Amino acid sequence: MIVDQISAKSAPKTHLDIYDTQARSSMAARLGVSEDRLRKAVHIVGSRISTLTSYFHK
Repeated sequence: MIVDQISAKSAPKTHLDIYDTQARSSMAARLGVSEDRLRKAVHIVGSRISTLTSYFHK
């Protein structure tokens, strides 16, 4: 029962699925960059959202 309650709550996303077009386009818009630039950044620094955010706001 406790497991069902825990799984019912969605945890905040920590990584970007770069192959998910909707997630990629919304993250690119949120960061104010093109999807192409976001894909290149994922290859450079990885897919962790906090790392991508700090990479673009340096």
